[in-house]
Amino acid sequence: MKYTCEIEINQPVDKVIELFDNPDNLTKWMEGLESFEHVSGEPGQPGAKSLLKFKMGKRKMEMTETVTVRNLPEEFSGYYEMDGVTNHIKNKFSAISNSKTLYKTENEFVIKNNLVMKIFALLMPGLFKKQSMKYLESFKKFAESQP
Repeated sequence: MKYTCEIEINQPVDKVIELFDNPDNLTKWMEGLESFEHVSGEPGQPGAKSLLKFKMGKRKMEMTETVTVRNLPEEFSGYYEMDGVTNHIKNKFSAISNSKTLYKTENEFVIKNNLVMKIFALLMPGLFKKQSMKYLESFKKFAESQP
């Protein structure tokens, strides 16, 4: 399943990249994220792996991030894997003006052997895009609150 999301952020592209590129900021805008732990490789560079731990209600989840492309602001991409599901995300940033940035994500979900996720994808394909937009909106709110 492939889809694209985008949002305009009222901050210059350099400021948006500074906020996006700081892993200490992740818990400030990514709902449910409890921790981000670097595991291997050079942090933030292609090949680097990190462990993300989430709590969604009473449910706990762990996800592994593998960075594949780092060419900011043009692209920051990675694979996010958990329980038979892989999400490849391309994050792209471009200046609309000196004070406004377009943040665009290209998402591709591959569901391997997770029956529950396959059912969700078949019955409610919009749920995945809705969650992705929720994160973009949350990042926008966070970024615009920074001086």
